[in-house]
Amino acid sequence: MILTTCAACAAPLAHDAPRCVRCKARYCDSTCQHDHWRRGHKQICKKLHRGGNAEQYRADNKHKEAVAVAVEACADDSKGQTCYICTEAVHWKTKEGLVRGCSCRGTAGFLHVSCLAEQAKILREEAEENNLGAKARSARWLRWHMCSLCEQNYHGVVRCARGWACWKTYLGRPETNDIRSMAMTELGNGLFVTDHHADALSVREAELSMLRRVGGSEHNILVVQSNIASTYYMMERRGEALRLRRDVYARILKLYGEEHEETLIDASNYAMNLLGLKRFEEAKKLLRKVMPVAQRVLGRDHERTLSLREDFARAMLQGDSSPVEKRNALLMLEDTLGVMRHVLGPSHPECLRVQGELDSYHWDSPSTA
Repeated sequence: MILTTCAACAAPLAHDAPRCVRCKARYCDSTCQHDHWRRGHKQICKKLHRGGNAEQYRADNKHKEAVAVAVEACADDSKGQTCYICTEAVHWKTKEGLVRGCSCRGTAGFLHVSCLAEQAKILREEAEENNLGAKARSARWLRWHMCSLCEQNYHGVVRCARGWACWKTYLGRPETNDIRSMAMTELGNGLFVTDHHADALSVREAELSMLRRVGGSEHNILVVQSNIASTYYMMERRGEALRLRRDVYARILKLYGEEHEETLIDASNYAMNLLGLKRFEEAKKLLRKVMPVAQRVLGRDHERTLSLREDFARAMLQGDSSPVEKRNALLMLEDTLGVMRHVLGPSHPECLRVQGELDSYHWDSPSTA
C-alpha cells in the first residue's frame, strides 16, 4: 500500500512525517523510528534501500502478488495461448503467465501484465518526448487500463495488477507531476474493483491530500472526491457518500454542463447512491433527465448509457411503480443486457451481474411471456 501509515505503529501520518535516512520508511516520530529499528528494521533497512527504498520495494512486491493472483485466475482461459505483444506463453524475464481481463474473445487479448505495462510506459514516454498535446497524451495513458484491441476497460484482478504496475512505474515522480496523481488513481481503481475498499480509500485520500497541497486543478480534485464517494458507498458509509456525491455532482455540472462525460459519469454514481438508500423517486427523476443526454452524446452502446439505463430499470422495479411500469422496466433491463453482451461479451462480470438481477425477479421473462 502507499505508505501513509507509520512503519512502527501503523498510525496515520502527515505528508512530511520523518523518514529513515537510508530506506525512507516513514514514522510518527523518533520514538517510533528507534523502536522499529530495535524490533528488526536494522536487519532489512539495507535490503529496502537496494530495492529502491521502502515505497518502491513495497510496490514491487505488491505488484508481484497481484500479478500472481491475476495469472491464477486466468489460468484455465489462457491454456495454449501466447501474449499478443511478445508472442510467448511465459514472460522471458519475470516468468509470469498470461492474463486476459477485458472483452476480447476467442484467442485475442491474451498478454503478460509486464508486457502491457512496458507498452503503456513507452507510449506515454513517446508522447512526453515529442511534446504531443494533452489529447494525445490522454489517449496513450488509456493503455494503462483499457485494452487496445477491444477498447474496453480491464476488470477484476487484472485491473488490480495493472494498477500496481502503474504505481510502481511512476511513484518516483514528484508530487507536482500530474503522472504521480494519475498513477495513484489507477492503483485506487484497481483496488476498488477487487473489493479492497479500505486500501482504495487510503490511496484516494492520500491523492486528495497531495492535490490540495500542491494546488491541483478543480477537475482533478473533483475526480478524486468522486472516487472517494464511491468508496464510501461500498464501505456502507452511504450517508457520507451521498453528501459528498451531491456536492461533487453540483460542482461538476456547473463546471462542465450536462453534456460532458464527467457529468454523466457522476450522475450515474449519484443515482447509484440514491438507489442504495432506497430513494427511488429521486433516482428516477435524475435518471429521466440524464439518460437521453447520455444516449445522444455517448451513444446507445456506451458503458455509461448502459449503466444509466440499468439504474433506471432498478429504480422502477424496486420502487413504487405500477405493474405496467415494472413490466416495461424488465423489458428495458433485458434490452440493456442484450447490448452489454454484444459490447462486452456474455462472460463479462457486468453481464453476469445484470443476468443475476433479472433472475431475481419472480415472474416470467418479458421476452417469453
